[in-house]
Amino acid sequence: MVAGTDFVSMLMEMGFTKEKAERGLSMTGNKGVEAAMEWIFSHPEEFDSGTSTNTSEAGPSNDLSSENKESQQDEAKSIKCDDCGKLFKSQLEVEYHATKSSHSNFSESTEEKKPLTDEEKQEQIRRIKEKLKETRRKKEEEEKQEALLKEKQRIQSGKEMTEAKKKKEELEMKKLIEQRKREKEEEKQARLRVKRLIEADKLARKGINAESNESIVKNTAISEPTLAATIVNSTPKDYSQTKIQVRLTNGSALTETFSVKEQLAAVRLFVTMNRTDGIEPFSLMTNFPKKIFTEEEYEKTLESLNLIPTAVLIVTKNKPLE
Repeated sequence: MVAGTDFVSMLMEMGFTKEKAERGLSMTGNKGVEAAMEWIFSHPEEFDSGTSTNTSEAGPSNDLSSENKESQQDEAKSIKCDDCGKLFKSQLEVEYHATKSSHSNFSESTEEKKPLTDEEKQEQIRRIKEKLKETRRKKEEEEKQEALLKEKQRIQSGKEMTEAKKKKEELEMKKLIEQRKREKEEEKQARLRVKRLIEADKLARKGINAESNESIVKNTAISEPTLAATIVNSTPKDYSQTKIQVRLTNGSALTETFSVKEQLAAVRLFVTMNRTDGIEPFSLMTNFPKKIFTEEEYEKTLESLNLIPTAVLIVTKNKPLE
């Protein structure tokens, strides 16, 4: 059975060789790192047996030299750490000790290391488990720091996008404000032009009224027949507009300019739409001479009724029918 890649990597990080890691996982059915470690520590001979040589192939030899006997008597029975003096029975223990303590000076020793008791084995496994936990903790801390860094980068990127969006919105708002300012300025200039036109029209009308009044003053000394003839002869025939002032029953007044060709009914309609003294039926009249216009006269033009170039009309309420 092939060992899991993750388990092999974790065992190698703890100081085991790839061969030992794969063997331990294979013998324990890939049940995990702890099971593999327990098996490796319980079977150190599995890894030391391969170093011995098979002498049966050379045949029996009864004439060993004294040097060979002495070498057998001095055969290394353990491995010693020259840095701390500890003895180790297998290469596995040496590798684990070197990884844990960072010691690097080892030598063979004729001293025989006593086999580990169950308590020592459990203690050794406990230490390895603690190291495994520490390794996992460091890995989780690294992953946490990496995730935190990615989150900071994401937040920074989000802030930059937000700032860019905000600047774009501010630029668009600035353009909109400038456009509104231009529109307001154009509207202001248009109102000024209309106001100037109205003022010019008023001045022109005042000039017409002044000329008419001056003509009346000059003719005050003329006799009545001559005055009547003068009025008839001096009636302007080229007036195109007339200014009508209408006095309402509440004392307020309405003023509007009409074409001399419009009917008196247009004046009545204007009063109906703009009056502020109620909605009762009404008639129009003049005070000098005092006259109430009839229904037939509403169909006549303002020019034919001699309501030019200016005229004052009075609103009077219709009397209820008895």
